[in-house]
Amino acid sequence: MTIDPETATFLIAGPVRIHPRVLRAMSTSSLNHRGDYFHDVVGEIQELLPVLFGTKTGRNAILTGSGTAGLEAMYSQLVPPNARTLVLKNGNFGDRADQIVRRSTKNLTVLEAPWGRHIPVDAAKAELEKGDVGAVCVVHNETSVGLANRLDQLAPAVRKSGALFLVDGISAVAGIPCPIEAWGIDGLVAGSQKGLAAPAGLSIVHLSDRAVGALHDGTFYLDLKKHLESHEKNDTPWTPAVPVFLALLEALRLLKEEGLESRLHRTATLAKATRAAVAAVGLELFPDAEYASDTVTAIKNPPGLGDNELRKALQETYHVLVQGGQGSAKGKIFRIGHMGIADWPDLLVTVAALERILGKAGRLPHPGAGLRAIVDAMP
Repeated sequence: MTIDPETATFLIAGPVRIHPRVLRAMSTSSLNHRGDYFHDVVGEIQELLPVLFGTKTGRNAILTGSGTAGLEAMYSQLVPPNARTLVLKNGNFGDRADQIVRRSTKNLTVLEAPWGRHIPVDAAKAELEKGDVGAVCVVHNETSVGLANRLDQLAPAVRKSGALFLVDGISAVAGIPCPIEAWGIDGLVAGSQKGLAAPAGLSIVHLSDRAVGALHDGTFYLDLKKHLESHEKNDTPWTPAVPVFLALLEALRLLKEEGLESRLHRTATLAKATRAAVAAVGLELFPDAEYASDTVTAIKNPPGLGDNELRKALQETYHVLVQGGQGSAKGKIFRIGHMGIADWPDLLVTVAALERILGKAGRLPHPGAGLRAIVDAMP
């Protein structure tokens, strides 16, 4: 049966399920993006972005373009022309950062950990001690492998070195704690379609005052200086994706109503329950459990059961959408997203369907144990 997106259980790693209020906001009639109404929209978004980032310091640029656009804007305009850049990677999105940064500089050092393992913090500290690193680029939450990098372990060394700290926070912001000021983050990219639970199509780049002063020419359309200048007048430099701006505003209102700390706590509780259910049904996490992400759980496919037997069955028989692996992990793992407005009913349906599939395959050691793990974790 063809999946019905309006009724399916939707737990991919982003875009995430969208609240009806946010969907309704997008259905507004066409607006003059240079008129007062839309200027008020941009103004209110600017007022609410500190709720998303957990800080009132720095500046925020809203870009029409997905998270990759935000990364390109940040790297192309903040990677230093006369100093070395350090790129840390341990998954598909770390690879993407590497590819983007290489378009702006050849003076870079890349440190890599195997997919599913934590970034090499000690090696990074050794590079920073050499004194010639001008920027450090890292992914906070590596969605492709379900792993959250512990930037708190790296941040003091970056701060001591004086390098700019540039972070891909696309699947971290509003999903896992990301204390911008405490960690000294200079550039942080958020995506509309992850923890914020708005539609895909916008990226928000948070910049420290130091980063604003360090901006240099990069791409034309994604010029962060022009965006910041326009936002001062509650405007955008180019034609924005008006419906998605309206959705972003409503999603920010919902986040304010819930509270950032409450959303982070709910996401963490859902993640803990998901990991408990995974263990209860006899499956294994893909990343080191110590660093497992709270926004997406990556699970190894059991021997003999691949995408067709797991994800396709979840979708076609039980109308549950989860995500497969990327890059070198394709066909080896599946991923359950539990960020944004995901909640307990989503997990109950997903784990029940997963248990049924495993049970039919003779691979369920303790029937009902996964569901019990979810129920036991519920408030």
